[in-house]
Amino acid sequence: MMRAQRIVTYIYMVTDEKDLLDKIVEEVKNEDKAKSVVSKSAPADKNSSDEKVKRAVKKEVKVPAPEQKEAAPVKNASVAGMPPRVQASGVSMTELFEKDETHIPQLGEPITGTVIDISGNVVLVDLGGVGTGMVIGREAKSGLSEDAKLAVGSTIEAVVTDMINEEGYMELSIREASYEKAWDDLRAKKDDELTVKTKILDANKGGLIVEMNGITGFLPVSQLSSKNYPRVEDGDRNKILELLKQLLGKELPVRILDVDQETEKLIVSEKAAHSEEERQAISGLSVGDVVEGEVSGVVDFGAFVKFAPAGSDDDADRNLEGLVHISELAWQLISDPREIIKVGEKVQAKIIGIDDTRISLSVKALLADPWTVIGEKYVVGKEYTGAVDKINPFGAFVYLDKDIHGLAHVSEFQEAFPGKKLDETIKAGSSYKWKVLSIEPKGHRMGLLLVDGKEVPKEDA
Repeated sequence: MMRAQRIVTYIYMVTDEKDLLDKIVEEVKNEDKAKSVVSKSAPADKNSSDEKVKRAVKKEVKVPAPEQKEAAPVKNASVAGMPPRVQASGVSMTELFEKDETHIPQLGEPITGTVIDISGNVVLVDLGGVGTGMVIGREAKSGLSEDAKLAVGSTIEAVVTDMINEEGYMELSIREASYEKAWDDLRAKKDDELTVKTKILDANKGGLIVEMNGITGFLPVSQLSSKNYPRVEDGDRNKILELLKQLLGKELPVRILDVDQETEKLIVSEKAAHSEEERQAISGLSVGDVVEGEVSGVVDFGAFVKFAPAGSDDDADRNLEGLVHISELAWQLISDPREIIKVGEKVQAKIIGIDDTRISLSVKALLADPWTVIGEKYVVGKEYTGAVDKINPFGAFVYLDKDIHGLAHVSEFQEAFPGKKLDETIKAGSSYKWKVLSIEPKGHRMGLLLVDGKEVPKEDA
């Protein structure tokens, strides 16, 4: 329809009423000649035909009377709202189309316009020479927080969704146009490593569902700050989910880790947003420092301890958190950290490593090393009673007391008891007689050999 309107406009621009009339008369004259080859009254017929056509065209075109003929049109003037007439002598229709700079957008193309009316859920937009556009309902919402509320006179960017709707307008979508803008904004924030706030919409067992610029994203549990990380002793995922749900509706500062428009992937991190602040606090720490804190979580591989850095005045929001690895909890072998340390317990620990924002702690470093006096208790070549802690393919771990353990290697056993299997001769939890083969205090290693395979009664152990 719009193209047809343009064609009518061009016809008006290049042809006035008299030119049109002359062309129609010429076509009728040629048709009469073809139909009346032998007619001798051609001149009379011609005049008659001309008059009939002129009368018919006058009714349609309404050619003004000679005495009412207007003066030469003023340059750039328009008649009845139509574009100014253009002198068309020697100019073809094709050339005029080629010279026209008005771009008619296609479906899916972006376009800029000015809001001229807002009525309910309908927004009308002036698109200049293209016409008027219409934005309906939710298509008027951009999703970008920084976008101002629509108002008459405001300039908007939209995408063409329908060339002409039932009301005769070009239908537009501001929301669809903002989709590209939203992803561009997210990419820029990632590249600039900006910290922004995001609202928590939902939670699942793997993390939190967030929203930025109207786009849904994901905040993994592993990327939560130590303050919001769900510490659950038994690792129960349902308990973790309950703790995560306590964050619904809140706004958290985050940084964008990954943004991919093609796969619609948006990953954010609260931990990264606090990294610079943590680095500043950690800069005041040194390896060898002793800190006092509270156990914030116990997991299979160790325990987390929260402590206040020097000068923080015990501000909980500024607390740092370090990890005590299972091997640094005590001098003895530990199968389950939960057996020797509990959440909420107050502990002292020594800083044994700092890597960026990761702090490694040791509890056993502040305890006396029982291996330094092992020579006072055990002698190579002598026999002692020991309890089997666990058996694996290369041997058995045996405790001679609560702090000192040794390894009965499978190769030593096979040499002493040919044809027998270690795991069929002894069992975990039982006590037996062992001969000390070697002691290495610095390496905390002791070699043992099963004496006879006879289980020692608990009352004699």
